[in-house]
Amino acid sequence: MTERGTVDMWFDPICPWAWLTSRWLLEVEQVRPVRVNFHVMSLSVLNEGRDLPEQYQKLMETGWGPVRICIAAEQRYGSPVLRDLYTALGTRIHPAGQERGIDLYAEALAEAGLDRDLVKAAVSSEYDEALRASHNAGMKPVGTDVGTPVIHAPGPDGTQVAFFGPVVTPAPKGEAAGRLWDGVLLVSGTPGFYELKRSREQDPIFD
Repeated sequence: MTERGTVDMWFDPICPWAWLTSRWLLEVEQVRPVRVNFHVMSLSVLNEGRDLPEQYQKLMETGWGPVRICIAAEQRYGSPVLRDLYTALGTRIHPAGQERGIDLYAEALAEAGLDRDLVKAAVSSEYDEALRASHNAGMKPVGTDVGTPVIHAPGPDGTQVAFFGPVVTPAPKGEAAGRLWDGVLLVSGTPGFYELKRSREQDPIFD
């Protein structure tokens, strides 16, 4: 059996583009020898002190709750619980379009088999030091002029590569997911390669 390489993805539960990337990576696991580990970054931490439009500023203010809960769960149970917790949160926030709040967080914790009492972390700064450490671990190799998703992975020559993206909708499935993975690794492993981008013409498509 081919040994699986470790791929690490940093997510913020409120980002629809990170959600799509995460669903794509789970498809990649089925067709390529990789195993995805999930970690928490925070758009609220990233945007602290920045001059933001009022609507986006409000989003950042309410963005602390989900990431604090994720970090609290990780601290109590270990990093592997983030896979199921992210799925439970993201399914409600994105495809289902539920309003973010204590009820949603409690439902997600219960679905992931975690203590519902962790909802208290949403309004507590107790885990903020650990949150910032996780955030910084993900962002350090890629810089702070990008958001989420951030991926760290072994490149084509075995050396570690880190990058923002890909931003894609809808999330590719099956071998299409594998081909995109192959291409992403190819360009990200090319010395001196920094950016490939075009204007987005579609909103996130959740299917």
